Amino acid sequence: MADIIEYKCPCCGGAISFDSKIQKLKCPYCDTEFEVEDLKSYDEALSESDDEKEAKWEDTPETEWSEDEGVRAYVCNSCGGEIVCDENTSATSCPFCGNPVVLTERLGGMLKPDCVIPFRFGKEEAKKKLLEHFSGKKLLPKVFKDENHIDEIKGIYVPFWLFDSDVDADIRYRGTKVRTWSDSSYNYTETSYFSVFRKGTLDFENVPVDGSSKMADDLMESVEPFNASEAVDFQTAYLAGYLADKYDVSRDESIGRANKRIRKSTEDCFQSTARGYATLRTEHSNIGINGRRTRYALYPVWLLNTTWRGNKYTFAMNGQTGKMVGNLPMDKGAYWKWWGLYAGIVSAVAFGIISLISLL
Repeated sequence: MADIIEYKCPCCGGAISFDSKIQKLKCPYCDTEFEVEDLKSYDEALSESDDEKEAKWEDTPETEWSEDEGVRAYVCNSCGGEIVCDENTSATSCPFCGNPVVLTERLGGMLKPDCVIPFRFGKEEAKKKLLEHFSGKKLLPKVFKDENHIDEIKGIYVPFWLFDSDVDADIRYRGTKVRTWSDSSYNYTETSYFSVFRKGTLDFENVPVDGSSKMADDLMESVEPFNASEAVDFQTAYLAGYLADKYDVSRDESIGRANKRIRKSTEDCFQSTARGYATLRTEHSNIGINGRRTRYALYPVWLLNTTWRGNKYTFAMNGQTGKMVGNLPMDKGAYWKWWGLYAGIVSAVAFGIISLISLL
């Protein structure tokens, strides 16, 4: 069994990769297209047990990498060049010949994902979405669009744990309603207080938790949601031409974050049913979470790193929906200009109201 899968075109021998536009593998040299199912035989080795999977990495004489350093090395079957990657990389490309490779020992046995959402947006579309993300931002420095440049752009399959659960919840809120009126002498305000009860059950499916310590949790949560209904059974062919990581945050380590997200969503859902209150504060919350199923999935994300005036900016795009997120610099001059304009409008409105009252 080989540790490395390199997808070769049977027509011309060129390296083929997954094309997000046509949802097939395609050879960039002869334009031959292949269905993902046609290459299913490449995945037969992944069904072997972990005991059968012994690492067969080849160290070059010049550099012997230690596993303690967190890196591994192997020799590219196409050009003989050495590929060095960290211990969690599942798919990458040869830096010398560019051939996409999939590292099967990172995807077999317990490490094999249950499902994958294929990329539906390509690299050029990610660049276009980034420019669209810049447009319409009033406080973005004008020169930022011209001076910053993309240092790196990469499509990566990020490992996620998906949690299914049933929830029983019993929540009590303290609500208020306010009524105001006036007469010729006084203005009156009446505040009424209410105990608001909500009780019921909710069903959660595919609650995602990022399983990679290298990915910022807030950034990965920002690119959500992913449409889990479009997930397909895992095949290594979907990884060809992209980067991929295996999880380094275990399922058990992810349960706490999953439960936190489920509790927050439950409280928000129940609170949204209590309408007509001026304020609504949680006084008591009893939420029982009954876990049903956990799945291991790979979700598509484009990462774009840019530099502007010595500062690094990282943007992420959902490779399935095209949603782009990331922090932007602020033009302080424009901020104070807009703030002054806003304050001027508020002052003018307030002056007009005072003048009107004086005339009554």
